Amino acid sequence: MLRGLATVNYWADDLEAAKEWYSELLGIDPYFERAELDGRIVAPGDPGYDRARPGYIEFRLGDYQHELGLIDSRYVPEGSASGPAGAVVYWHVDDVPANFERLLAMGAQEHLPITPRGEEGFVTASVVDPFGNVLGIMYNPHYLEVLDSSRRARPAPPAGLENPLFIEARRRDFLRTSHSRSSRKFAQEVATWQMRRPSHA
Repeated sequence: MLRGLATVNYWADDLEAAKEWYSELLGIDPYFERAELDGRIVAPGDPGYDRARPGYIEFRLGDYQHELGLIDSRYVPEGSASGPAGAVVYWHVDDVPANFERLLAMGAQEHLPITPRGEEGFVTASVVDPFGNVLGIMYNPHYLEVLDSSRRARPAPPAGLENPLFIEARRRDFLRTSHSRSSRKFAQEVATWQMRRPSHA
């Protein structure tokens, strides 16, 4: 039934501020944005987008390109908790203390301190971001084992894929025949194959 993490959504009263904060934290810009203008949903590049009220922003991050969505608080379902509450999603990090300190330095508040979990190397901590969301971080040896085994199980890329002209031709074909989500998937596949390419150094 449950096959994997698809999207985690956080709420923010000031979506632009949340976009800037998470862009700085993650070191990337969002790949997807939508806003509301006169009752219509508009995207960057649409007429009037600069006057629209931001509604949803999404990042893709990490080894599996998980989605982190930021939603304007005006869309919070009725009856939702008004403060930090609910489940804590833990994002794997390689260094919990360093990332915990960075989050605090960026204005997050401690939610749960750095806590070793057993003797196998699991460590967790969580903060409340400046917008009231609980953000968990964790060093998880199991995550690394699964990541390593999935990388070893992937087939080798097709012959010629390393050639930039081949990549560009495939990208153009995808853009002509597929919608944006398919082209993003292709870009992720290329990045994965390039990451696995042996070094000639």
